[in-house]
Amino acid sequence: MGRIFGTDGARGVANSELTCELAMQIGRAAAMVLIETSHGKRPKVLIGKDTRASSDMLESAISAGLCSVGADVLLLGVVPTPAVAYLVREYEYDAGVMISASHNPCEYNGIKIFQSNGYKLPDELENEIEQIILDEVDRPPVAIGGEVGRVSRSQNAVNDYIEHLLSATNMSFSGYKIALDCANGSSSVSAEQVFTHLGAECIVINSEPDGVNINKNCGSTHIEQLQKCVVDNNCDFGFAFDGDADRMLAVDHTGALVDGDRCIAVCAKHMKQLGKLNKNAAVVTVMSNMGFFKFCEENGIVCEKTKVGDRYVLENMHANGYSIGGEQSGHIIFLQYATTGDGQLSAIQLMSVIKDTGRTLKELADEMKIYPQVLINVTVSNYGKARFDTDKEIKNAIKMAEKELGDDGRILVRVSGTETLVRVMLEGSDIDKIQELGETVSAVVKERLV
Repeated sequence: MGRIFGTDGARGVANSELTCELAMQIGRAAAMVLIETSHGKRPKVLIGKDTRASSDMLESAISAGLCSVGADVLLLGVVPTPAVAYLVREYEYDAGVMISASHNPCEYNGIKIFQSNGYKLPDELENEIEQIILDEVDRPPVAIGGEVGRVSRSQNAVNDYIEHLLSATNMSFSGYKIALDCANGSSSVSAEQVFTHLGAECIVINSEPDGVNINKNCGSTHIEQLQKCVVDNNCDFGFAFDGDADRMLAVDHTGALVDGDRCIAVCAKHMKQLGKLNKNAAVVTVMSNMGFFKFCEENGIVCEKTKVGDRYVLENMHANGYSIGGEQSGHIIFLQYATTGDGQLSAIQLMSVIKDTGRTLKELADEMKIYPQVLINVTVSNYGKARFDTDKEIKNAIKMAEKELGDDGRILVRVSGTETLVRVMLEGSDIDKIQELGETVSAVVKERLV
């Protein structure tokens, strides 16, 4: 993990950790790296943002940094993160920037950078940007006069992205009644249009962003509102997105959660039956439920596991030519259509399976057994986070838990890539046992790393 960029871009409390000065520096350094690879042409960079109040401020700062080094900027306005990944290719731009802190509260914000091919910036280029900013290994050039970059605004970005989503299916969803939770975030500009156009009757909640209500007790991180909405309105199912709409979690008609693991399982099995599952494989992270691994065994699907982070899932998919992958949290990548997780695209693909099979979401999802899982987030200091890998007492506590679980479960303890947290996850057949072991290990982590 870098000093500015984590597993999903640069992120922090806006105007405190992620300051305007840092955003401008990132813009300058990114433009400098782009100039080196653009063969003498003036770089073109597009910028999208989510609905949080600080996004306008950071958009201005990044734009200023890019223009000061001679890059032209196209402002997309409020769009989902996957729209940036798609439009940077569609518009043939050199890079795309998304200003968002995804599922985090409104006081946070972040900066994700995409290459011209729609993939997130690789580690080596992020390292170059960090070295320019932090180590001053080189100074960005200063554009003068006509060399200063220009800023323009797109009037068609949302519509062009919606057209892309609609092209991902040839089915009509007429006759289905669905609920959509937009998390007061980026999907507020697109979700209702997309699913209404596809024929579904839509009930939309949390689609009135005011700059501070993004992800607030809603969306994919607070599924309760959607569950109630689906049941109260007799919906067939519902979808919840996060703040930048790159995640999707589903709810069946009974109000039960269908998480990312089950969504991937449902889609991967159907793709295999249709002969569209490349190499009969699906890619997930080590955090996926044990039930997913057993589901794959039972259905002849190869299960590839990566470390946590959708970028690592994508790297594996891209390197091996796999067609589907994702995370339990709802980041799901359909490589035929997208170069990053896309919540609305995932919902369309899941609906297509429901329509094609004629089965309910509950029937499809229940084919994968969920093993009880305990996840405890332990808040630690920045110093403690850095010491995690070398602390012997934590390692001993983990080993003791592993011995206690034996073959009936597993424990995974890892540092968050985006927050000052250590995540303690246990799975097993005995919920009381894994809860007790989780609390024991978490207490050691807290004592050692606070």
